[in-house]
Amino acid sequence: MATASKKIILSSSCDIPLNKLVLSQANVRRVKAGVSIEELAEDIARRGLLQGLSVRPVTDEAGTETGMFEIPAGGRRYRALELLVKQKRLGKTAPVPCVVREDGIAEEDSLAENVQRAPLHPLDQFRAFLTLKEKGQSEEEIAATFFVSVNVVKQRLKLATVSPKLLDIYAEDGMSLDQLMAFTVSGDHERQEQVFDRLQQSYDKQPYAIRRMLTEGAVRASDKRVQFIGIDAYVEAGGTVLRDLFQSDDGGWLQEVALVEDMVTDRLKREAESIVAEGWKWIDVAPDFPYGHTFGLRQLRGEGIPLTAEEEASRDALKAEYDQLEEKYAEANELPDDVDERLGEIETALEAFEVRPVRFDPEEIVRAGAFVSIAPDGSLRVERGFVRPEDEVAPEPDAGSGDSDEYSAVQPDTEGTAGTGSSEPPEPDEDEGLSPISDRLMSELTAHRTLGLRNALAERPDIAFVAALHALTLTVFYHYGSDTCLELGLKSVGFSAQTQGLNDSVIAEAARARHEAWIKRLPKEPADLWAALQAWDGQEQASLFAHIVSLSVNAVSEPWNRRPRALAHADVLAQAVGLDMAAGGWHPTVDSYFGRVTKARILQAVTEAKGERAADRIAHLKKGDMAAEAETLLTDTGWLPEPLRTPGNAEADAGDCKNTVEPAAPDPTVEKTATDGGETAMRTDDVPDENEGAEEASQVIAAE
Repeated sequence: MATASKKIILSSSCDIPLNKLVLSQANVRRVKAGVSIEELAEDIARRGLLQGLSVRPVTDEAGTETGMFEIPAGGRRYRALELLVKQKRLGKTAPVPCVVREDGIAEEDSLAENVQRAPLHPLDQFRAFLTLKEKGQSEEEIAATFFVSVNVVKQRLKLATVSPKLLDIYAEDGMSLDQLMAFTVSGDHERQEQVFDRLQQSYDKQPYAIRRMLTEGAVRASDKRVQFIGIDAYVEAGGTVLRDLFQSDDGGWLQEVALVEDMVTDRLKREAESIVAEGWKWIDVAPDFPYGHTFGLRQLRGEGIPLTAEEEASRDALKAEYDQLEEKYAEANELPDDVDERLGEIETALEAFEVRPVRFDPEEIVRAGAFVSIAPDGSLRVERGFVRPEDEVAPEPDAGSGDSDEYSAVQPDTEGTAGTGSSEPPEPDEDEGLSPISDRLMSELTAHRTLGLRNALAERPDIAFVAALHALTLTVFYHYGSDTCLELGLKSVGFSAQTQGLNDSVIAEAARARHEAWIKRLPKEPADLWAALQAWDGQEQASLFAHIVSLSVNAVSEPWNRRPRALAHADVLAQAVGLDMAAGGWHPTVDSYFGRVTKARILQAVTEAKGERAADRIAHLKKGDMAAEAETLLTDTGWLPEPLRTPGNAEADAGDCKNTVEPAAPDPTVEKTATDGGETAMRTDDVPDENEGAEEASQVIAAE
C-alpha cells in the first residue's frame, strides 16, 4: 500500500499590534542601501503595507512566550512604520500583517528573504512605466511615486523607441542592457535591425560600436556648423536630433545633413550682406577656409574706435562692482553661486569693452576685401581688410636727389661709347657751377659707404640683430620692404595638401592669436618701426624674431620636391624645441589617418598603442570598420604616426604600450661614409638639386 506524501504546512499569518513588535538581532541586513527609510515610509503612507513582516515569538528564560514578537526579516519596513508613528500619521497599536515563524533558524529566514528576491527586469520596469504614462501619469509623477530621478524614467521610456524584435531578443538574454540602450540613439526600427544583423558579423559588439553604426553620416551637435545655426532653429525647420539618454552625447546628432548645410549657407549669406554694405570690394564666404588663406595679401591697419562717454562710465561701474565683490569675499573659501555667476558676467562684459571695432580708411576699403566664415566655437568670424596684389596701387619710385639717403642700385654699363670708353657723360667744367653728382660717381661713392657699413655692422652684433629683425618685420607685417637697406627676405610656403579643419586646429588658433597680438603692438607706419624696435628690450625683440622665423619653417614632404637634407634638419629642429604633436592637439582619426592607410598600418598602430591582443580583435574587420575601431581604441593614447614623431620621443609617441618600433628602411639617396666619422653624406648620383622647384612652391609673405 502506497504511503501518502506529507503535505507542506505554511506558517500562519495574523495582524499584530505595532507596539508588540521589536527588531531582532538575527536580521542579516547591516548595510543601508537602496530606498531610504523616509522614502519607504512615504510609499507605505500612499499605498499601505504591500508585504507583511516575518516574525518570531519572544520567549523568556523559561521558554514562555512574552507576547512580544521579534522581526528577523522586514526590519526596514518596521522602521518605516515607526517613522510614521513619530510623525503621528499612524497609531502605536495599528495592526501589522505578519507571518509567524517558529521552526528553523531566524538568521536563515532573514537571509532567504533577501537572497531569494529577484529584482525586476528593466524591460518589465519599462513596460510598467509605459503603462502608467498611458494611463495619464507624467514622467515627473512617476519619478516622484517610485523615488527615482526623472532621467531614470525617461531612460526606461526611451526603450520604447527600440524595435519590438530587439526587445524580445533582450528579454531572452540575447543582448545586454547596455547594448539595448545603445540602440535607443535612433528611433528607426528598420535601421536598428540592420545594425543588429550587421553586428552579428562583427567581433566587436560593444555599445559604442552600435552607437557609431547608428549615427554614421550624421552631424554631431558639437560641430561648429550646428552651433552656428542653433539646434532649436534646425528642429523648427523639420530636422531630427538623435539623442542618447544613457551617456553624454554632447547634444546628440543631427540626422538631416543636407538641411544643416542649407541652413549654414543661408545664414552665412545673410551675414555677408551686412559686410558687403560696408563697402568692401570683394567678400569671400565659406564655412571654412584653408590654413594660410591670407598669405600674400596685405592686411590693412585700421584704428580702434574709442569708447564713448557712456561706455566708459559703464566700464568703470563694472570694474568698481568687481573690485567690491572681490574685496567682500576675499577671505571666503568658496564663493556663493550667485556671486560667482555675477563675477563671470562682469568679466565677460569687461572683455567686450577691450575688443573694439576697427575703423578703416574709406579709400582703402574700396580696394580691399573680407573673409566671412565660422569660428571654431560656432560664432561668426569676419576677417576684414585684406588687399590682393592686383588691387595694389603701384608705389612711386624713390626720388634720386643728391641729398637723399636712399639710392637705387645702379649696375655699371659694360658697353663703352665712342671716344670716351664709358657710358657716362664727361665731368662738367668748373665754370658750369654746382651741378648734381653724376650717377657713376654716386655709385662709386655709395659702394665705398656700403662696404664701410657692412664692416661696422659686423662689429656690432646687437645692432645687426635689430637690423635683421627690422628687415624681416617689414617683409611680414608691411607690404613694401623698401624701408630697409638689408637685402633680406622671408619665404613661407602654403600647404597645397591639408586636412579639413587645419585652420581651426589648436595650433593654428595659437599662431593666429600670436600674429594678431604682434600686429597690435607694431606701429602702423613702417617709417616708425626702427625706433619702436630699438625701444624694446631684448626679450621682446627675441619673441618677435622667433615668431617671424617660425613662419618660414617648411617641413612638408612632397613627392615632386625631394629635400632630404631639409627634412633631416626639421627633425633636428623638432628635437631642439621638444615638439610634441599629441600635446599640440593632433590625434589619429578616420579622416586624418586611419581611413587613408592600409589595413596593415592600422593594425601596426593599434599594436604599438594597445598591444597585439587589441589588434587581433579587429584584424577580421573590413577596412572602414577597422579604421573606426582603431580611432576609438587610440583615443587619448598619445600615439603618433612616424612622420609626426620627434626623434628621441619614439616611446612616448608609440602610445600606451611603448612597443619597439621597427626603424624605417634607409633612404637610398643617403649613405654612411667612414671618412666623415659616420655622419650622413649625400650621394651625388640621381639626386635632384636641393632647392629644385622650391621657388615655385614658396611665396614671399606680405602679411599673414
